[in-house]
Amino acid sequence: MTQQVFPGRYTAAPDRADVTVFLIGMRANRWWDLRRVWWTASKMPPMLQHLATHPDSGMLGVHSWFGRTTILLSYWESPEHLQRFAADRDAPHLQPWRDFMRTLQGTGSVGVWHETYQVPAADLETVYVDMPLFGLAAATAHAPVGAGTKTARQRLGR
Repeated sequence: MTQQVFPGRYTAAPDRADVTVFLIGMRANRWWDLRRVWWTASKMPPMLQHLATHPDSGMLGVHSWFGRTTILLSYWESPEHLQRFAADRDAPHLQPWRDFMRTLQGTGSVGVWHETYQVPAADLETVYVDMPLFGLAAATAHAPVGAGTKTARQRLGR
């Protein structure tokens, strides 16, 4: 599927005071242990499907990269939205997380990790050159670089 490329320079223009950036991933430490690697990897698609069909969850956008180390980058309205999803007994995260911790933690076969960043919009700086919608611009708003946003210094602290 080809995405429309926007020629020129663009920046993200979030309409909020803060953005929550969440990175999560898994690493196939023992890639030949396909049963455990596949079990772990298979838990993310239902979570993403759930989030896509529940916009009130607070996830604004997501991108992912697959390999021995898989990374998912997502943007959220707030840390509270993210934490609410993680703890929701009716959402497809809590039980798989408990199952992983009970059965795979300590085996060394599959590693999982996450990082959460709460970033004030005034401390964000983004630029996209000849790109399709991507990153924070895809999750919030996409704006051409223009007066007052031509340099990284100008984009920071607006």
